[in-house]
Amino acid sequence: MKKRSSKKSPSSKAKTQPSKSGTTSFLLEIGSEELPWQMIQPAMTQLAKSLAEMLTEQHVNHGAIRSFGTPRRLAVLAEGVAKKQTSSHQEVLGPSKAVAFDAQGKPTKAAEGFAKSQGIHATALQIRETPKGEYVCAVKHREGRPTDMVLKESVPQLIQGLSFPKTMRWNASGMRYPRPIRWVVALLGSRTISVEVGGVKSGNRTWGHRFMTGKTTRLMATKGLEVKRPEVYETTLERAGVVADPLRRRTAIKNLTQSLAKTVKGQPYPANHDELLDQAVFSLECPNMVCGEFDKKYLGLPPEVLITSMKEHQGFFSVVTSKQTLLPRFLAPTNMKIPKMEVITAGNERVLAARLSDAQYFFEQDCKGKLADRVSHLNGVVFHKKLGTLYQKTERTISLIGALADASGLAGHKESCQRAALLNKADLITGMVGEFPTLQGVMGREYATHDGEPAEVCQALGESYQPRTPEDAIPVTAVGRLLSLADRIDTLAAFFQVGMIPSGSEDPFALRRQAFGLVRILVEANINVNLIDLLRLAEQLLEKQGVKSESPSPEEGENPRPGPLQILVEFLEDRLRFYGRTLHSFREDVMAAVLKGRPVDRFSMADLFSRMHALQAITTQKDFDPLMVGFKRAHRLVEKEQWTAIDVNAALLVHQSEQALFQFVEMAQDTVDASIKAIDYSKALQALIELKSPIDAFFDGVLVNAPEPDIRANRLSLLRKIDKLFLGIGDLSQIQVQSS
Repeated sequence: MKKRSSKKSPSSKAKTQPSKSGTTSFLLEIGSEELPWQMIQPAMTQLAKSLAEMLTEQHVNHGAIRSFGTPRRLAVLAEGVAKKQTSSHQEVLGPSKAVAFDAQGKPTKAAEGFAKSQGIHATALQIRETPKGEYVCAVKHREGRPTDMVLKESVPQLIQGLSFPKTMRWNASGMRYPRPIRWVVALLGSRTISVEVGGVKSGNRTWGHRFMTGKTTRLMATKGLEVKRPEVYETTLERAGVVADPLRRRTAIKNLTQSLAKTVKGQPYPANHDELLDQAVFSLECPNMVCGEFDKKYLGLPPEVLITSMKEHQGFFSVVTSKQTLLPRFLAPTNMKIPKMEVITAGNERVLAARLSDAQYFFEQDCKGKLADRVSHLNGVVFHKKLGTLYQKTERTISLIGALADASGLAGHKESCQRAALLNKADLITGMVGEFPTLQGVMGREYATHDGEPAEVCQALGESYQPRTPEDAIPVTAVGRLLSLADRIDTLAAFFQVGMIPSGSEDPFALRRQAFGLVRILVEANINVNLIDLLRLAEQLLEKQGVKSESPSPEEGENPRPGPLQILVEFLEDRLRFYGRTLHSFREDVMAAVLKGRPVDRFSMADLFSRMHALQAITTQKDFDPLMVGFKRAHRLVEKEQWTAIDVNAALLVHQSEQALFQFVEMAQDTVDASIKAIDYSKALQALIELKSPIDAFFDGVLVNAPEPDIRANRLSLLRKIDKLFLGIGDLSQIQVQSS
């Protein structure tokens, strides 16, 4: 038995040797029926990541990995792939030598069991010297296998491990994939890796464009295209009319939209340009574009109707002037390039004309009745089975917006607010919104304008769903802001009332998005209202309509569980934190200090944000951290003593440092109180910064726990006065400083 000495003996270690057998490239392509365009980009990313993880896990060295995706294929190409796994040398420590061998040096059952678990014979065990003594060691050398063998085993699992939002089964293999798989290419260098996935055997043949013209069309349709090596994959497909790289397709389509729009003295409509560009990139294999025209008579429709009709039904880009005026033109992505592109243009014009004719019909029919007359019909539209109808939601929103107008100092707009709330959901039962749900709100504005409603009401209806996304603008008008707020408050309160609360990744009613929009409007428009009062009102309105809380009752002996209102407030606090963190890079301790210092019955988003902003700004001042050290010392003392008195007897201030501190605190108190009242938290905090030196001098100069009871009590009252002064901004004891 061999005995080796080692200064460093980990319980398990592996040594790898770089492959000297050369490298090659690997291509994997999964061909299928046309995939939904939204799935392609995520699947490309997932496929590249999975391949990289698989190669690393299998100890196969590799270089850069590129992914490709078109409607009919997902592919990944790895460069610099080693032809062989790296060999490994592994040492695993077992029991001590004293336990592993008896007095005669023969292996014990412990040694034999350990050796068996490691796949070796007990006589092959070696001894290692460790800081804890001598231990037996199993030494295993694993020779690397050829990479083609590794891939043959791993590729099917890799493909089957891909996840998609929706999948299907299409044959007896039982495999799930978004669309039926038609071919698989698996090439390591020039060698085909033989695998079977979803009943399809791999090969080295791919398929080009479905409708490519030319002499080779029939041949490629029946036998496909031979890919001789992974490096020629892109060029092979390009000869067959397919641009495999999405980045190249994106560049081509973007350039075409710009150049074609210029030919008609316009530019692509910017608001939906990126979304349509993504759709075109992953809907086409051969990126092309045509510029078409529609009848100018349709320009009489609201621009949003035309833009939405072109986008939703056809994926067309709208064209506008430099002043964003819609032109009677459109840009249509097409998957072909033929000598007579005007044929494709004419076909798209006919299809769009039919769509616009339908839109015009819906608009004209909707305009035959007044928007206000549709409100009563909301009684027949269910908002949610647990929450009644849209008419009931409308009634609640009218009450909420009235309270909001009063609370926000906008009582002069109250009548317009309540009129807008009455009409807000009426457009949901129009033909136009039934055809194009994304036009809700927009059509409310258009139909209200047609009916002669006040301009303030009309504009508010158009803004009522803003912000629709985190990047969308908040409403511009006061009435629009209050309408959006009232609608969101009611929605949030209603779903929380019946226990339908977002959890983890589950948020089927987009309540996080609703709450984030609520935060943005309140903060960015600086609407200083107490949400607690409004949420209580929303709760009362729901109960009045018979919507009872579905919160579970506590078990016997269990503490009372938080009610819907408390849970919702905590949820909104979390959304405010998210807003501060992501958009303003606020420190977590800064936000915690402000939120923890919030009075239980007061919750103003705008005020809390102003405090966070001011506190975040002052944390960069050099005296802030030292000030927090002194404050925390005072805070801990009064907290430990549970001291509540703040009346300080000036006659008992016997030391110069406490006399000076008292004077500074009195002056700071006036400034802080006035600044907080004026919502100038920066000035209030600056006044607190001035207390840094007096606080330090106090602790250096006196003993708080003086032997004289009256002096000790007086000093604790002074510290409690300081504590209360600081807590007027927030619970600053939450602030983290290095020195504390």
